[in-house]
Amino acid sequence: MKDQFDKYKEFFSENRLFRKLKQFARNAGIKTVYTVLLLFYAYRRKETPAWAKRIILGAIGYFISPIDAIPDLTPLIGYTDDLSILSFGLVTIACFVNKEVKIKAKTKLKDWFGAYDEEELSEIDKQL
Repeated sequence: MKDQFDKYKEFFSENRLFRKLKQFARNAGIKTVYTVLLLFYAYRRKETPAWAKRIILGAIGYFISPIDAIPDLTPLIGYTDDLSILSFGLVTIACFVNKEVKIKAKTKLKDWFGAYDEEELSEIDKQL
């Protein structure tokens, strides 16, 4: 699986990530966006080791990549493969998602979605 992540690292950049999230946030859904933000803020932590950062880069790179198993043109269905890869990445590096990472992700969600139901995110938080 590691090799699969490596091929998507080239698509990752902070600029590309936030551009895609802003453009497709509503279609991707709050769970997908929250998962991406958790990965992103865990990546930015200096305590996160290189192996975990490679997984994060691969997972986010897959999300950003224009080459996709299921095109992201269709709301919900188009993001199921993205959410699967992102969830796998998140569970793999979960020990590097601390309270600060969660707060930063939820703050950014508020910026983009306004008020949202915290209960929607509980499924993801339980994985951590």
